[in-house]
Amino acid sequence: MNAPSTTTIRTAPHNIEAEQALLGAILVNNEALYRVSDFLEPKHFLEDIHQRIYEIAGGLIRAGKLATPVTLKTFLPADLDIAGLAVNQYLARLAAEATTIINAEDYGRTIYDLSTRRGLIAIGEDMVNLAYEAPVDAPPLSQIEDAERKLYNLAESGRSDTGFQRFGQALDAAVDMAGRAYQRGGKLSGLATGLPDLDTDMGGLQPSDLVILAGRPGMGKTALATNIAHNVVKAWRGERRADGHVATVGGGIVGFFSLEMSAEQLATRIVAEQTRIPSNKIRRGLLNEGDFAKIKEVNSNLRNLPLYIDETGGTSIAQIAARARRLKRQRGLDLLVIDYVQLLHGTKHRSHENRVQEITEITTSLKALAKELNIPILALSQLSRQVEQREEKRPLLSDLRESGSIEQDADVVLFVFREAYYHALQKPDDDQKFSAWAARAEELHNRAEIIIAKHRHGPTTTVDLNFEPELTRFSCRERRYDSTPGSHENVYH
Repeated sequence: MNAPSTTTIRTAPHNIEAEQALLGAILVNNEALYRVSDFLEPKHFLEDIHQRIYEIAGGLIRAGKLATPVTLKTFLPADLDIAGLAVNQYLARLAAEATTIINAEDYGRTIYDLSTRRGLIAIGEDMVNLAYEAPVDAPPLSQIEDAERKLYNLAESGRSDTGFQRFGQALDAAVDMAGRAYQRGGKLSGLATGLPDLDTDMGGLQPSDLVILAGRPGMGKTALATNIAHNVVKAWRGERRADGHVATVGGGIVGFFSLEMSAEQLATRIVAEQTRIPSNKIRRGLLNEGDFAKIKEVNSNLRNLPLYIDETGGTSIAQIAARARRLKRQRGLDLLVIDYVQLLHGTKHRSHENRVQEITEITTSLKALAKELNIPILALSQLSRQVEQREEKRPLLSDLRESGSIEQDADVVLFVFREAYYHALQKPDDDQKFSAWAARAEELHNRAEIIIAKHRHGPTTTVDLNFEPELTRFSCRERRYDSTPGSHENVYH
């Protein structure tokens, strides 16, 4: 006869003594709160009464008042029984058995770590239960994405920039940003695009910003996005910190969602730009020995750059968010590029709605993702055909295709415009008009404009660039600066 099986009952990870010691330290010396308040929240305590005490004490201290057993007891029910003790008795006991302020952060970290472990257990239990009981129409992939979102939120729950923060903290962050901009060679507060004229007007790509890069087909949107991505990763420098992770101190790690072009096509564009060998020659193999030597040299220089490309088509905004979180958690992420918005689709429950509502959901989600990951997102967008129907072809904000929410959610809207593209379509048959047309074509050759049509952080303006279509390469135009003292005017060649 088999012996009856015994079931081991496991309790969730916790340390009540650490919670009591920390709360006691705060009640004895209110400065102890500031040792833990940047990462420890009431929800991290296991006991409900400890959550309440920590929350009340924090409120009092931040209001400039004392948090002591005497002041706290008035905010708790007088008839509350805590392990056989009255409220005033329990608070007095916490203060009497308090740890010193020196140990406050260690106890706080212990409480936070145990809370994280409880969170992992809860997520794991939810995953198991849902996997067993999932409805027939619920695909496993959506459960994976949901689990990744929960894991990312759990990992970020102790960051000091989550939830409400005092204005002083925001002010410190603003001053730090200005300090970083001052110390950088380019005097930028954000990521440098590698195009100095554009960086000067934009201040770089700012964390948490949604930057929309729009234009009609053939204008060079993907080329510009690829140039910027390559410039950012080329400048990347990492520094290993005390906790073992590598922090970005220059340039950035880039994730590139290429929903239209393959990863091989993007790589070919970058190789063409770096070698100055036209991409069509590279694709067709029309190379001499010197060309191939250049390609091999560039290959060795580029292959270890932190640029990660996802070429999966038919991607949803939920999948974009899940993969971006995963990339940031596993390898780091400083800039996300999406080519392009109209190739994304929204969540399944919106599939019956019209496209405008779907684009609204997508752009709103992209802005939320930029804030969540605290990185700039550069999202490409098509413009409507009404541009082609006007005599003046320069795009306007009203030309953004399918949704006004693109303009509303974006922090920056950039338009790529090449007049030469439209001028070439107007070639006259009349010989007398041809000479004037040809002169204008020569003037417009390799010229491009980046129109900053919306900019939350600065003025709207137009930046003139060179564009070499055969190399898919944008660059700043050569400038002759006016040397007159006090003059800031630039004259372009």
